[in-house]
Amino acid sequence: MNLNQITVPSLDLTKSIPFYEKLGLKLIVKSLPHYARFECPDGNSTFSIHQTKELPQGDGVYVYFECENLDEQVEKIKQSGITFDQEPTDQRWLWREARLKDVDGNQLILFYAGENRLNPPWRIA
Repeated sequence: MNLNQITVPSLDLTKSIPFYEKLGLKLIVKSLPHYARFECPDGNSTFSIHQTKELPQGDGVYVYFECENLDEQVEKIKQSGITFDQEPTDQRWLWREARLKDVDGNQLILFYAGENRLNPPWRIA
């Protein structure tokens, strides 16, 4: 298997689409008001949003986007007017992460992990 796409809920795609375009995703399907799909700038994955009447309760969705040049990418995104909840920070699990929320409160983590992405020191053999 290969992961193809992740889909997150949105109350209003007309607000969500510009947000994700500012993150650097390329809009490839626009089926308003119900659905939109984006191509990630690296790799073969896609990301989509679908209209919902209510958002999930609790912590909701967490989506991780890997960025080799994390600090530069965060600065570029900030220049487009998007605010981060956490600046790029080295984590104890050996990843560098920046955190923000989309317009619907979905948790987005931009990160760089290098070799530790798939092969951390505690990986099960």
